[in-house]
Amino acid sequence: MVPLRISAISFLNTAPLMWDFEHGDAARDFVIEYTIPSACAAALAANQADIGIIPAVTYAEIPGLVILPNIAIAAKDFVRSILLVSKKPIEQVGTVATDTSSRTSVALLQVLFAKFFGGPRQLTPHAPQLDLMLHSHDAALLIGDAALEITVGKEYFVYDLAHLWHERTGQPFVFAFWAVRLDSLDRTPRDLDLVKVFQQSRDHGLEPANLRVIAQQWSSKRKLSEADILTYLTENVHYYLDRPNHAGLQLFLRYSQEIGLIPAAPDLRFLGPVAFGSSRK
Repeated sequence: MVPLRISAISFLNTAPLMWDFEHGDAARDFVIEYTIPSACAAALAANQADIGIIPAVTYAEIPGLVILPNIAIAAKDFVRSILLVSKKPIEQVGTVATDTSSRTSVALLQVLFAKFFGGPRQLTPHAPQLDLMLHSHDAALLIGDAALEITVGKEYFVYDLAHLWHERTGQPFVFAFWAVRLDSLDRTPRDLDLVKVFQQSRDHGLEPANLRVIAQQWSSKRKLSEADILTYLTENVHYYLDRPNHAGLQLFLRYSQEIGLIPAAPDLRFLGPVAFGSSRK
């Protein structure tokens, strides 16, 4: 039987989710390809992957997907890795250069502008190079590791989009989750419990000793200290699709529909029964 194909993300914030695939034996049942969040969704849509960690907004655009329950990349408040860096206050921003690595982050920016900051702005896709982005735009949207690594002078305004969302709505924000193509389930071995495999990988990745290993590995690849990485993974990113995160996700999808980003806010369908998990921060 052909192994199921996983499209995964090569960002620091997914490292705990991938623990058993990179340090255990979970990978033996799959073929794994690493890419960026927006490309994960494209791979699922094109039937080039069976399982992918997709930007939340793209779930509304790809038919035939189910969500692996109680796993997410979310933020209860500040996330630190989704930043709007601006030459002027956000209310005065007219043009934004956007890193398109994650469509949900771009959609979140559009929702925030439309709902809370006076209406839509001109957004232009751009490579994540802050100086070039700000050369001809009022602001720049940086995502993932590029946002974590930047050092910004006091002449700029820096806005954490997850914090802006929480500040305006009182809700946490869900950036991504694992989704599975329904037509791939027929090829899943009967003794392979997908939900258990992916939840256990997350749980093992969040064990303190394993988080320290991740911090050591990634500090050598990024301009971040081990302590900074540990803080990010334990205090900024939340890895459970608990009830508050579920509610925040539904609100975001409803707002995305209201401003015309998606045709309709979809029902969230899960693989197997849903048991909302930890609300640990």
